[in-house]
Amino acid sequence: MSELQKFIPQPTGDGSFTFFSQEFNEAFHSHFGAKQESFFKFVSPTQLAIAAHQPVLRLLDICYGLGYNTAAALETIWEVNPNCAVELIALEMNLSVPQAAIEHQLFDNWNYPYTDILTRLAFEQQVQTDRLKAKLIIGDARNAIREVNHLNFQADAIFLDPFSPPQCPQLWSVEFIQQVALCLHESGLLATYSCAAAVRTALLMAGLHIGSTPPVGRRSPGTVAAHPQSFECNIHSILPPLSQAEEEHLLTRAAIPYRDPKLNDPADVIVARRRQEQQASSLEPTSRWRKRCLPRSVMSPEI
Repeated sequence: MSELQKFIPQPTGDGSFTFFSQEFNEAFHSHFGAKQESFFKFVSPTQLAIAAHQPVLRLLDICYGLGYNTAAALETIWEVNPNCAVELIALEMNLSVPQAAIEHQLFDNWNYPYTDILTRLAFEQQVQTDRLKAKLIIGDARNAIREVNHLNFQADAIFLDPFSPPQCPQLWSVEFIQQVALCLHESGLLATYSCAAAVRTALLMAGLHIGSTPPVGRRSPGTVAAHPQSFECNIHSILPPLSQAEEEHLLTRAAIPYRDPKLNDPADVIVARRRQEQQASSLEPTSRWRKRCLPRSVMSPEI
């Protein structure tokens, strides 16, 4: 069986399709709706419909996957401003995933007008037109993010969309997110589907402010982040605040972040390191927080 044949389209609630990753034992999207997730979890929180009024807009799509987040971004931007020049850098470990999305014609279901762009990006890893300069970097995102930093790429919007922290801790570590934050323009916004306390702690340790985004297809919210300078300059309104339960979650052992000092440790080593730190911690056990807070919270106990 070829790599492309390993990815079989699975329907989601909004009629769009996703894949299941055997490597990470997770679907690429929620069952609620893969397409809607891209718009509601990533495009909307990064305020691309507003940012599209800029003459140039820079996007960093971490864990490109099937290409849905980039697709939703381009559709939103060019509906608002067809003349907006977009610069895109996307990171992806497995090139077979975006290629399989094209081979299975998954964007036909969207009635998507820019499938030719996504096809070229998947099979040639770069696209250049009069309004798009795009590059797909294949390989470990921990190496790729340093390459992006060397290019001094400053993104107006960053989509942080790895598999879940327990399955892919290497892309949620303090050290990785610090590298990601360096790629975020001082007026830019970063969005992720995760509300894990470890992830939010890592964002805070990277010097970002965080807010909560509405739940999409599940009880738990997502997270949006920005540099503090953007608020000082009144570039953004205040980020949607965390609930009391979410604030208290950051004071439990769940908030101990993943660490990957040299950005090259295997996932099991990163998980074991965090578990040891949790066991030695004097912070409140997460189970106690869960009993106290979850009955009055819309969050699920993502740790």
